[in-house]
Amino acid sequence: MRIGFIGTGTITEAMVKGIVASELSVSQIIVSPRSREIANRLADSFTAVKVAADNQDVIRSADVVFLAIRPQIAEEVINALEFRQGQVVVSVVAAVDRERLLSWIGKDVELTQAIPLPFVADRQGVTAIFPPNERVAKIFDALGTAVECETKQEYDLLAAASTLMGTYFGVLDHVTGWLVENGLPQQKARAYLAPLFTSLAQTAVHAEQTSLSDLRREFSTKGGLNEQVFESFVQHGGTQALSTALDGVLRRIRS
Repeated sequence: MRIGFIGTGTITEAMVKGIVASELSVSQIIVSPRSREIANRLADSFTAVKVAADNQDVIRSADVVFLAIRPQIAEEVINALEFRQGQVVVSVVAAVDRERLLSWIGKDVELTQAIPLPFVADRQGVTAIFPPNERVAKIFDALGTAVECETKQEYDLLAAASTLMGTYFGVLDHVTGWLVENGLPQQKARAYLAPLFTSLAQTAVHAEQTSLSDLRREFSTKGGLNEQVFESFVQHGGTQALSTALDGVLRRIRS
Protein backbone atom coordinates (compact mmCIF):
# COMPACT_ATOMS: atom_id res chain seq x y z
CA MET A 1 0.00 0.00 0.00
CA ARG A 2 1.19 3.50 -0.85
CA ILE A 3 -0.15 6.28 1.37
CA GLY A 4 -0.07 9.96 0.41
CA PHE A 5 -0.57 13.15 2.40
CA ILE A 6 -1.66 16.49 0.96
CA GLY A 7 -0.70 18.94 3.66
CA THR A 8 2.31 18.32 5.86
CA GLY A 9 1.48 19.69 9.29
CA THR A 10 1.40 18.37 12.83
CA ILE A 11 -1.19 15.64 12.24
CA THR A 12 0.52 14.40 9.08
CA GLU A 13 3.82 14.17 10.96
CA ALA A 14 2.15 12.27 13.81
CA MET A 15 0.46 9.83 11.41
CA VAL A 16 3.63 9.20 9.42
CA LYS A 17 5.58 8.43 12.59
CA GLY A 18 2.84 6.04 13.72
CA ILE A 19 2.55 4.32 10.34
CA VAL A 20 6.30 3.77 10.06
CA ALA A 21 6.39 2.20 13.54
CA SER A 22 3.27 0.06 12.93
CA GLU A 23 2.83 -3.36 11.36
CA LEU A 24 1.03 -1.95 8.33
CA SER A 25 2.34 -3.18 4.99
CA VAL A 26 3.24 0.18 3.45
CA SER A 27 5.75 0.35 0.61
CA GLN A 28 5.89 4.15 0.41
CA ILE A 29 4.59 7.27 2.10
CA ILE A 30 4.36 10.30 -0.18
CA VAL A 31 4.10 13.74 1.43
CA SER A 32 3.41 17.05 -0.23
CA PRO A 33 6.18 19.67 -0.12
CA ARG A 34 4.13 21.94 2.14
CA SER A 35 5.44 22.55 4.71
CA ARG A 36 8.89 21.95 3.35
CA GLU A 37 10.58 21.81 6.78
CA ILE A 38 8.35 18.99 8.10
CA ALA A 39 8.34 17.14 4.76
CA ASN A 40 12.14 17.14 4.57
CA ARG A 41 12.45 16.13 8.21
CA LEU A 42 10.19 13.10 7.63
CA ALA A 43 12.07 12.12 4.46
CA ASP A 44 15.41 12.41 6.27
CA SER A 45 14.14 10.33 9.19
CA PHE A 46 12.37 7.51 7.34
CA THR A 47 13.48 5.74 4.15
CA ALA A 48 9.84 4.97 3.24
CA VAL A 49 8.98 8.67 3.00
CA LYS A 50 9.28 10.55 -0.29
CA VAL A 51 8.60 14.27 -0.80
CA ALA A 52 6.35 14.74 -3.84
CA ALA A 53 6.93 17.37 -6.50
CA ASP A 54 3.49 18.84 -5.79
CA ASN A 55 0.00 17.89 -4.55
CA GLN A 56 -1.02 16.27 -7.84
CA ASP A 57 2.06 14.07 -7.65
CA VAL A 58 0.79 12.77 -4.31
CA ILE A 59 -2.49 11.69 -5.93
CA ARG A 60 -0.72 10.03 -8.87
CA SER A 61 1.58 8.06 -6.57
CA ALA A 62 -0.72 6.97 -3.72
CA ASP A 63 -3.40 4.32 -3.28
CA VAL A 64 -4.83 6.10 -0.23
CA VAL A 65 -4.71 9.90 -0.08
CA PHE A 66 -5.11 11.89 3.14
CA LEU A 67 -6.31 15.49 2.89
CA ALA A 68 -4.63 17.16 5.86
CA ILE A 69 -5.03 20.84 5.05
CA ARG A 70 -6.43 23.82 6.89
CA PRO A 71 -10.17 24.39 6.32
CA GLN A 72 -9.49 28.01 5.28
CA ILE A 73 -7.62 26.89 2.16
CA ALA A 74 -9.26 23.49 1.58
CA GLU A 75 -11.57 24.53 -1.26
CA GLU A 76 -8.80 26.27 -3.21
CA VAL A 77 -6.36 23.37 -2.81
CA ILE A 78 -8.82 20.54 -3.55
CA ASN A 79 -10.45 22.23 -6.55
CA ALA A 80 -7.07 22.33 -8.28
CA LEU A 81 -6.59 18.55 -8.03
CA GLU A 82 -7.64 15.58 -10.18
CA PHE A 83 -8.44 12.40 -8.26
CA ARG A 84 -8.69 8.93 -9.79
CA GLN A 85 -12.12 7.32 -9.97
CA GLY A 86 -12.56 4.94 -7.06
CA GLN A 87 -9.51 6.30 -5.23
CA VAL A 88 -9.58 6.04 -1.42
CA VAL A 89 -9.54 9.56 0.00
CA VAL A 90 -9.49 10.37 3.71
CA SER A 91 -10.28 13.90 4.85
CA VAL A 92 -8.96 15.08 8.20
CA VAL A 93 -10.01 18.65 7.37
CA ALA A 94 -11.84 20.07 10.38
CA ALA A 95 -15.40 21.43 10.17
CA VAL A 96 -15.91 20.72 6.45
CA ASP A 97 -18.77 18.31 5.77
CA ARG A 98 -18.71 15.36 3.40
CA GLU A 99 -21.04 16.86 0.75
CA ARG A 100 -18.91 19.97 0.41
CA LEU A 101 -15.76 17.88 0.10
CA LEU A 102 -17.33 15.73 -2.63
CA SER A 103 -18.43 18.84 -4.55
CA TRP A 104 -14.80 20.01 -4.58
CA ILE A 105 -13.31 16.62 -5.43
CA GLY A 106 -15.78 16.16 -8.27
CA LYS A 107 -15.05 12.44 -8.77
CA ASP A 108 -16.53 9.13 -7.72
CA VAL A 109 -14.05 8.40 -4.93
CA GLU A 110 -14.25 6.42 -1.70
CA LEU A 111 -14.34 9.39 0.67
CA THR A 112 -14.03 8.87 4.41
CA GLN A 113 -13.72 11.55 7.08
CA ALA A 114 -11.53 11.05 10.13
CA ILE A 115 -10.50 12.84 13.31
CA PRO A 116 -6.97 11.64 14.12
CA LEU A 117 -5.41 13.06 17.29
CA PRO A 118 -1.68 13.57 17.97
CA PHE A 119 -1.49 10.30 19.94
CA VAL A 120 -1.45 8.35 16.66
CA ALA A 121 2.30 9.04 16.60
CA ASP A 122 2.67 6.56 19.48
CA ARG A 123 -0.04 4.25 18.07
CA GLN A 124 -2.29 5.13 21.00
CA GLY A 125 -4.83 7.27 19.18
CA VAL A 126 -8.56 6.70 19.06
CA THR A 127 -9.89 7.92 15.70
CA ALA A 128 -13.49 8.41 14.64
CA ILE A 129 -14.18 7.74 10.96
CA PHE A 130 -17.29 8.17 8.77
CA PRO A 131 -18.60 6.43 6.82
CA PRO A 132 -17.20 2.99 7.74
CA ASN A 133 -14.38 1.89 5.44
CA GLU A 134 -12.46 -1.34 6.01
CA ARG A 135 -9.22 -0.09 4.49
CA VAL A 136 -9.22 3.19 6.39
CA ALA A 137 -10.21 1.47 9.64
CA LYS A 138 -7.26 -0.90 9.24
CA ILE A 139 -4.88 2.07 9.05
CA PHE A 140 -6.26 3.72 12.17
CA ASP A 141 -6.46 0.43 14.07
CA ALA A 142 -2.72 0.15 13.47
CA LEU A 143 -2.36 3.64 15.00
CA GLY A 144 -4.47 2.80 18.06
CA THR A 145 -8.20 2.25 17.67
CA ALA A 146 -10.66 3.16 14.91
CA VAL A 147 -14.26 3.96 15.85
CA GLU A 148 -16.41 3.53 12.74
CA CYS A 149 -19.48 5.79 12.85
CA GLU A 150 -22.61 4.54 11.12
CA THR A 151 -24.17 8.00 10.78
CA LYS A 152 -23.04 11.58 10.38
CA GLN A 153 -24.74 12.37 13.69
CA GLU A 154 -22.47 9.91 15.51
CA TYR A 155 -19.42 11.37 13.79
CA ASP A 156 -20.36 14.97 14.58
CA LEU A 157 -20.91 14.11 18.25
CA LEU A 158 -17.47 12.52 18.56
CA ALA A 159 -15.96 15.49 16.72
CA ALA A 160 -17.52 17.77 19.35
CA ALA A 161 -16.26 15.59 22.21
CA SER A 162 -12.73 15.64 20.79
CA THR A 163 -12.58 19.40 21.43
CA LEU A 164 -12.18 18.73 25.17
CA MET A 165 -8.42 18.27 24.87
CA GLY A 166 -7.62 21.92 25.56
CA THR A 167 -10.06 21.95 28.46
CA TYR A 168 -8.42 18.85 29.93
CA PHE A 169 -5.01 20.52 29.95
CA GLY A 170 -6.63 23.74 31.14
CA VAL A 171 -8.05 21.96 34.21
CA LEU A 172 -4.69 20.33 34.85
CA ASP A 173 -2.95 23.69 34.53
CA HIS A 174 -5.48 25.43 36.80
CA VAL A 175 -5.15 22.86 39.58
CA THR A 176 -1.36 22.93 39.25
CA GLY A 177 -1.48 26.71 39.65
CA TRP A 178 -3.73 26.38 42.70
CA LEU A 179 -1.28 23.97 44.32
CA VAL A 180 1.62 26.34 43.60
CA GLU A 181 -0.29 29.30 45.07
CA ASN A 182 -0.79 27.28 48.21
CA GLY A 183 2.88 26.45 48.62
CA LEU A 184 3.66 23.31 46.58
CA PRO A 185 6.56 23.51 44.10
CA GLN A 186 5.31 23.40 40.52
CA GLN A 187 7.48 20.41 39.59
CA LYS A 188 5.96 18.34 42.39
CA ALA A 189 2.43 19.50 41.55
CA ARG A 190 2.74 18.40 37.92
CA ALA A 191 4.58 15.20 38.82
CA TYR A 192 1.63 14.23 41.02
CA LEU A 193 -1.34 15.39 38.95
CA ALA A 194 -0.40 14.14 35.47
CA PRO A 195 -0.03 10.47 36.55
CA LEU A 196 -3.18 10.79 38.68
CA PHE A 197 -5.24 11.88 35.67
CA THR A 198 -3.59 9.16 33.55
CA SER A 199 -4.54 6.48 36.08
CA LEU A 200 -8.14 7.68 36.15
CA ALA A 201 -8.36 7.55 32.34
CA GLN A 202 -6.88 4.04 32.33
CA THR A 203 -9.45 2.95 34.92
CA ALA A 204 -12.26 4.15 32.64
CA VAL A 205 -10.73 2.24 29.71
CA HIS A 206 -10.23 -1.03 31.56
CA ALA A 207 -13.53 -0.97 33.51
CA GLU A 208 -15.63 -0.64 30.34
CA GLN A 209 -18.47 -2.73 31.83
CA THR A 210 -18.84 -0.23 34.69
CA SER A 211 -20.81 2.95 34.06
CA LEU A 212 -18.96 6.23 34.49
CA SER A 213 -21.45 7.37 37.11
CA ASP A 214 -20.71 4.19 39.09
CA LEU A 215 -16.98 4.87 38.77
CA ARG A 216 -17.52 8.39 40.08
CA ARG A 217 -19.35 7.02 43.10
CA GLU A 218 -16.71 4.32 43.58
CA PHE A 219 -14.01 6.97 43.69
CA SER A 220 -16.07 9.29 45.93
CA THR A 221 -16.63 8.17 49.52
CA LYS A 222 -20.13 9.03 50.72
CA GLY A 223 -19.81 12.36 52.53
CA GLY A 224 -16.13 12.52 51.59
CA LEU A 225 -13.90 15.06 49.89
CA ASN A 226 -14.25 13.78 46.31
CA GLU A 227 -18.03 13.91 46.61
CA GLN A 228 -17.79 17.44 48.02
CA VAL A 229 -15.75 18.72 45.08
CA PHE A 230 -18.05 17.19 42.46
CA GLU A 231 -21.19 18.53 44.16
CA SER A 232 -19.61 21.99 44.34
CA PHE A 233 -18.64 21.74 40.67
CA VAL A 234 -22.25 20.96 39.73
CA GLN A 235 -23.77 23.58 42.02
CA HIS A 236 -21.54 26.33 40.64
CA GLY A 237 -22.51 25.59 37.05
CA GLY A 238 -19.55 23.47 35.99
CA THR A 239 -21.53 20.74 34.23
CA GLN A 240 -23.91 23.26 32.69
CA ALA A 241 -21.01 25.32 31.35
CA LEU A 242 -19.52 22.17 29.83
CA SER A 243 -22.80 21.22 28.14
CA THR A 244 -23.24 24.77 26.84
CA ALA A 245 -19.74 24.74 25.35
CA LEU A 246 -20.30 21.38 23.65
CA ASP A 247 -23.67 22.52 22.30
CA GLY A 248 -21.96 25.53 20.74
CA VAL A 249 -19.25 23.40 19.15
CA LEU A 250 -21.81 20.96 17.76
CA ARG A 251 -23.77 23.83 16.18
CA ARG A 252 -20.57 25.08 14.56
CA ILE A 253 -19.70 21.60 13.24
CA ARG A 254 -23.17 21.15 11.75
CA SER A 255 -23.39 24.63 10.22
